[in-house]
Amino acid sequence: MKAILTLDNLASGLVTTIWTPVFVAIFLAIIAYAFWPRNKAGFDEAASLPLREE
Repeated sequence: MKAILTLDNLASGLVTTIWTPVFVAIFLAIIAYAFWPRNKAGFDEAASLPLREE
């Protein structure tokens, strides 16, 4: 059986080879931002907002 190059196969290949690594990199950048020590104070303050009584 011969493999036929169709738009479906081409689109699927592009999504797999291009977008998957791009989204993995974006996800890792978000995780790095969330755990970066410089951002800890801001996240701690935001975490305590629901517990404040004003």
